[in-house]
Amino acid sequence: MDNTRSTAREWVHGLTALILGLFLLGISSGLGVIKNIVDFWGSILFIPEYPAVVLREVYLGWKGRSQDRERLNEEVARLRSENAKLRLDLARLSGEKVYENASGDREVRTARVTLRAPMSWWSEIRIDRGTQDGMSIGQPIFSNGYLVGRVSTVAMMSSWAELITSSGFMIPAVIEETRELGVVVGDGTGLVLLKYIPAGRSVRPGMMVSTAMISEQLPPGLPIGKITGAFLQESDGYTTYRLEPGADMSGFYTVSF
Repeated sequence: MDNTRSTAREWVHGLTALILGLFLLGISSGLGVIKNIVDFWGSILFIPEYPAVVLREVYLGWKGRSQDRERLNEEVARLRSENAKLRLDLARLSGEKVYENASGDREVRTARVTLRAPMSWWSEIRIDRGTQDGMSIGQPIFSNGYLVGRVSTVAMMSSWAELITSSGFMIPAVIEETRELGVVVGDGTGLVLLKYIPAGRSVRPGMMVSTAMISEQLPPGLPIGKITGAFLQESDGYTTYRLEPGADMSGFYTVSF
């Protein structure tokens, strides 16, 4: 009796194992069919999904470029600020009065341009700094480290500054490479000239021009721009040169001082 039961159990176990193996074999053979079905539906669904995929890629690409551009602009702004500070520090070694904060450290302050009227676009600007900020008449203002004008009128909370492109702007200047003295003047239309340079001197395009000795507030060595070429030969033995300002005079929204 025991032998019969043992044999029956062995048959049951064997048949169970056989059925399970056949079942697994069937499933494994059907995986290829399932994969084909999945691929088929995937190719169909790809059509309506494609615009969304393209839009997603375009958005991610635009977002990445925007972030890169923002980082680049921040880096350019930082370098410009450092450049302005270095230029002002170099110029102020000649004796210009330097603002000191409460801790006694030298610092370059900035002001925002609050008005630049179309009819006087090349002549003057108004800035949001005044006597309460230590602003005074004759004080130079800068953009990107280059001289763009000087304060002409001061109120408590604002000031007006005459630009180097103004027809009334005239300051002594020097060509750094040759030490020739001249006068920087504006024409009121955006043009800046270097006048009264003796004819026949070795003046070439690209030479840098800076302020000559004027006053304590406007010391020598403040960078203005570079010569781009002779403008006209004057009959009295002097040559006038066209000057390209170092700052973008057509549009700036902040100045330093």
